[in-house]
Amino acid sequence: MRIADWPQTERPRERLLEQGAGTLSDAELLAILLRTGSRGRSALDLARGLIADFNGLRGLLDSSLEEVCRCPGLGPAKFAQIHAALELARRHLRESMTRGEALTSPQATRNYLSAALRDRPHEVFCALMLDTRHRVIAFEELFSGTIDSAHVHPRVVVERALHRRAAAMIVAHNHPSGVAEPSQADLAITRRLRDALGLVDIRLLDHFIIGDGEVVSLAERGLV
Repeated sequence: MRIADWPQTERPRERLLEQGAGTLSDAELLAILLRTGSRGRSALDLARGLIADFNGLRGLLDSSLEEVCRCPGLGPAKFAQIHAALELARRHLRESMTRGEALTSPQATRNYLSAALRDRPHEVFCALMLDTRHRVIAFEELFSGTIDSAHVHPRVVVERALHRRAAAMIVAHNHPSGVAEPSQADLAITRRLRDALGLVDIRLLDHFIIGDGEVVSLAERGLV
């Protein structure tokens, strides 16, 4: 049966409009994005099958175009629809911080950094440049690869901060292993950056380690 033939109170789109997106399951939200199903399957049936086949919504969103298009009923157009929605969510988080909400809402900072870095296949070191009122000036990815004290150069970080006329900074990097516990190298990087930035009167406010579903703040642990 097509979704259009269901009672109106059971249709995902109508329920979203009446009750809010938070009341819908992952499959129902995905069905709204897909819009149509395939032969003999509604959009919701297709969405449920995809979530099962890819072991969850995250597995689907992390999959390549080739992997997704192997599934019956999926093609480049639907892949593009899904990833456009994902990118809109990321940009929404970024925009919420560029309006100056990053430090008045620490959870917004965590959410954005997690969305930006959690699923990267390699380590990425980034920085949030802040003004004197701790509003975000810019977000920059500075280093990638193996993040240790030999690869993160304080001189480059200081140069970028001065270029942006930053008064303070938050740095972050991901652990592709999924374990967010800081290593000794992470602690060494933090100390070196804190000291280097301090020489030019720029304050290092925090260093976040992004894992799989967990974000560790070194400042909260008294390590910055």
